[in-house]
Amino acid sequence: MFRLTLSLLAVLTISSAASTLAAPVTLTPGTLSIGTEGTYPPFTFKDAQGKLTGFDVDIATAIAAKLGLKPQFVLTEFSGIIAGLQASKYDVIVNQIGITAERQKAIGFSAPYAFSSPQIIVRKDNTAAYKTLADLKGKRVGAGLGSNFEQQLRAAGGINVVTYPGAPEYLADLAAGRLDAAYNDRLLVGYLIKSQNLPIKGAGVIGQPESVGIAFKKTNTTLKTAIDKALIQIKADGTYAKISRQWFGQDVSKP
Repeated sequence: MFRLTLSLLAVLTISSAASTLAAPVTLTPGTLSIGTEGTYPPFTFKDAQGKLTGFDVDIATAIAAKLGLKPQFVLTEFSGIIAGLQASKYDVIVNQIGITAERQKAIGFSAPYAFSSPQIIVRKDNTAAYKTLADLKGKRVGAGLGSNFEQQLRAAGGINVVTYPGAPEYLADLAAGRLDAAYNDRLLVGYLIKSQNLPIKGAGVIGQPESVGIAFKKTNTTLKTAIDKALIQIKADGTYAKISRQWFGQDVSKP
């Protein structure tokens, strides 16, 4: 009986340790701290009442619920959002962070949770045919500082890249004629054309669909495991499809 009791205690101890190891590690127990921009509609922005909303906000909230954690959003400019993660200002970033080989050297990513393609954006009265980045050479083109879009424009060469803290600033300059074009996500363009009275339109869609993921510290493997499982769950129970249709009228979980 004594040996049986010891064996049982050993099993319970191992099980308890395994359970502890499997639990997601967060900066504050019971809370998922989420870094996000708050100025990037329709992904993360404040509505007319000042409430934080958007596709990424809804996805992050749904993920936190599956993890049994309270979501806490931390607003930060995009140019410093990855540095904030590395400085432990939040547990994760949910802000359309493209999964790139360069970023994967520094931070960890969940499985992709959305796909989209970059798109050239111009004023409605612009009749020029912009179909590739080469067509933008010599033009003033706005993009978010530190974004994939800025990097792609600079890599193309010959483009006068003008960077901004967020999309509202450069889209306002585009609408006012201070830029020749802007470069961003096609989902953003479609949303703005549908929901806001901006005199802009989408031009050329560039390249193949790109993946975005939830970002976290590379060392936080328990959080990656938990988030990947939660993503599977919100897709399986229809939560993801409902959120995606609400914001885009389509399922953006696939290329």
